[in-house]
Amino acid sequence: MVSKEYKRDSSLREKFQLLRSITNSHAESETSIIEDASKYIKKLKHKVKKINNETTSEQYFCDPTDPMVTVETLEKGFMINIMSGKNEPGMLVCVLEAFEDLGLEVVEARVSCTESFSLHAMGISNNDDIGENMDAEAVKQAVSEAVRTWSDSHDPKV
Repeated sequence: MVSKEYKRDSSLREKFQLLRSITNSHAESETSIIEDASKYIKKLKHKVKKINNETTSEQYFCDPTDPMVTVETLEKGFMINIMSGKNEPGMLVCVLEAFEDLGLEVVEARVSCTESFSLHAMGISNNDDIGENMDAEAVKQAVSEAVRTWSDSHDPKV
């Protein structure tokens, strides 16, 4: 019969060997295996931090002026969200004109036009026939195109 202590020691030894193999440790003593595991964890944390920093840096190199448009279909109408890293006079008017061209009536909206541009609007169709045939992707494309056209015509580089 195998004693409980022997089973526990055997299980512990297996776990140390597993830890040793995961951390690529060549240590023999349990203390050294734990030290190597600690170093390995610190190294992994450093890699994660480095990857997170690179990802954040890449986001800054993306064009913050490109508007991000999302459209969600509601029971009656659409929830339209537009965010852009820049705000210039006339952008809100351009968006509202796009809504009008689509036949959407703005029922509720929150807008921020300080340094960046942010719009959260709920729009419903003025015409029930058009509203039934309109989908979120069509609204997104039309609003994105309107904002992009407006941005291109007001780009100081052009």
